[in-house]
Amino acid sequence: MNNPGTPASSAAHGADMRRGPLRPGERVQLTDEKGRRNTITLTEGGAFHTHRGYLPHESIIGVPEGTIVTNTTGHQYQVLRPLLSDFVLSMPRGAAVVYPKDAGQIVTMADIYPGARVVEAGVGSGALSISLLRAVGDKGSLHSYERRAEFADIARGNVETFFGGPHPAWDITLGDFQDEVVKNQEPGSVDRVVLDMLAPWECADAVATVLAPGGVWISYVATVTQLSRTAEAIRADGRFTEPEGWESMVRGWHLEGLAVRPDHRMVAHTGFLLSARRLAEGATGLVAKRRASKTDFSQEDLNAWTPAAVGEREVSDKKLRRAAKDASSTVQRGALLNAERFQEEHGPE
Repeated sequence: MNNPGTPASSAAHGADMRRGPLRPGERVQLTDEKGRRNTITLTEGGAFHTHRGYLPHESIIGVPEGTIVTNTTGHQYQVLRPLLSDFVLSMPRGAAVVYPKDAGQIVTMADIYPGARVVEAGVGSGALSISLLRAVGDKGSLHSYERRAEFADIARGNVETFFGGPHPAWDITLGDFQDEVVKNQEPGSVDRVVLDMLAPWECADAVATVLAPGGVWISYVATVTQLSRTAEAIRADGRFTEPEGWESMVRGWHLEGLAVRPDHRMVAHTGFLLSARRLAEGATGLVAKRRASKTDFSQEDLNAWTPAAVGEREVSDKKLRRAAKDASSTVQRGALLNAERFQEEHGPE
């Protein structure tokens, strides 16, 4: 339901998925007394089974978020809709996801704003796409490029599951970014470019072509060698500001009475972020006063950014098909949910 006096058409896409009682087809997060979390999809007649008994879905369907439910052996769970950070870490995936801490940095440091025209390459499982779509809103646009059809299918399923259907601001194209982006975007028409790929330095010319003056280019890379080579490519191109690189680390804290201490585990290095801005046409980037003594890359350096070298595991075709099937099935359940909601609000056609 929308707030009183707010027309339904004014609600942001997917907002109704975050409100009201829990319904069949929705994903919910169950947290037990020890803080262990499980994410399930509610179905009529379904049940959540553990070695400590089972919890019928009927005891969850129709209740508000934050309800405490009890399973057949007396164990309790709190029930909530997953937050975006929870969803991306539990959704079907074929490729590694961009962690919430990095997605948050990208949205903020690249200044992704409502209505922005954003281009993304390297869709993976769609985690970053969801954050970018939330930031640009219904009036903006996100055009994503992905080389592998299997990853595109998984990403599409996850995005549609999260938003309850296709997002009006999203388009996805199969193919190499540097070849396809100049065909689909007019020169100087893009506000932000976000690249999550192995060799972003190969895209410098394409990015400079489509990015508007003052626009931001931000890349997510896994290794120091990738970080260095991308920075040097940006400098060599001459149409960008001096690149800036950083990484973020997140450490939780244990809070219990006076026993307040850092957690033993933390989300440390996941990747580096590198950003630069497009200069006006004809302007030349300022040369840094201090430059590294070595800017050329040997073959040994180049070998350091192969998929195996940066820690990417080869994903089997079987796993990709299974992840795509899982993502698609959640979309179908969401479509059924939306149809039921429409019937509840407007009555049978």
